[in-house]
Amino acid sequence: MSITQQYLLDTYRARKLGEPAPPAPRAEDRRVVRGVRARRQFRTVLAGRAAHGRTRQALGRWLPPRPRSTC
Repeated sequence: MSITQQYLLDTYRARKLGEPAPPAPRAEDRRVVRGVRARRQFRTVLAGRAAHGRTRQALGRWLPPRPRSTC
């Protein structure tokens, strides 16, 4: 769930319960999320695993290879 989606959900809940609306997301919030993602990727690399492409690699084991075009 993105920051914006969470904000909209929290605003909806607050309105239903008659509470004040939460503060809107700011640019710092996005930076924090990017930092957490970068740190997770860094730890993955330190552990000796691939930081990118793990989902595609996992799907590649289950899905047949796509035929290449011969143009």
